[in-house]
Amino acid sequence: MRRYTVILTPEREEGGYSVSVPALPGCYTQGETLEEALENARDAIRLYLEDVIASGEPVPEEDAPPELATVEVA
Repeated sequence: MRRYTVILTPEREEGGYSVSVPALPGCYTQGETLEEALENARDAIRLYLEDVIASGEPVPEEDAPPELATVEVA
């Protein structure tokens, strides 16, 4: 069992969420609801890992989850 952090970004104009997986470059998806976005993320990660394994590349691991911070800019 592997665990990856996903970033869910609300899409204000279009609705739903965009999803990225920082530890897996190029692994993106989306969903109309939070639940759908998370399920699509699981599917995208599974497919990404299947491709990596099939190509004989090492499976990326997430050493530490990314940190989020908010900064103010004048």
